[in-house]
Amino acid sequence: MTRAGEGPRERLYVVLVAIFVTSLVLGDVIGGKAMATPLGAVSVGMLPFPVTFLLTDIVNDFYGRRGAQFLTFVGFAMAAFAWIVLRITTAVPTDPESYFREQEYARIFGGSSQLFIASMVAYMVGQFLDIYVFQFWKSLTQSKHLWLRATGSTIMSQLVDTTAINAIFWKWTAQKEWNWIFSKILREYGIKLAIAVLLTPVVYALHGVVVGWLKIAPEPPESAKQ
Repeated sequence: MTRAGEGPRERLYVVLVAIFVTSLVLGDVIGGKAMATPLGAVSVGMLPFPVTFLLTDIVNDFYGRRGAQFLTFVGFAMAAFAWIVLRITTAVPTDPESYFREQEYARIFGGSSQLFIASMVAYMVGQFLDIYVFQFWKSLTQSKHLWLRATGSTIMSQLVDTTAINAIFWKWTAQKEWNWIFSKILREYGIKLAIAVLLTPVVYALHGVVVGWLKIAPEPPESAKQ
């Protein structure tokens, strides 16, 4: 049953936020494992992470700047909540019959305070840049050329995000050389750039489903509201 004041638009927003938060938290939790790629080793956290900037663009288009900003704050709060819970459960004494030994659990789920701070700073800066650039292109093109605002905003935001997290974490924590850090940034950004381009058809497909099937219209450009 549908409650008063609740419709497809509201339910869709809840679903998009839920998927966004799940992808964000999963990316943080599994980020400690590296996988081999033709460009070198990268974190497996990059597998769910592209879902977050895909959904940011969808929410930005259909719910506007305020909807995308609220999504960003919810994601930040839930990531912080998950990190706090993992830190507490890591500190709790381990029973001898536990499936995980204390050192194993701490290594997998204990995480790093510096990595969490670096990832959250990069996340917030990247998200708000993505939202701003998306709305800029949407207003400039009067809601035309979805590929431009979706891919263009992601390309810029992920460059900032990737640079921020690597520069903050690896220079702050590991004191790595800048050449090593820049190489890692280029490798990871190259992968994110390729993913952003490959996701363009998915953006169009989701946009078509929301408009054609759910009958939900995108928000007008911000310039049209003034």
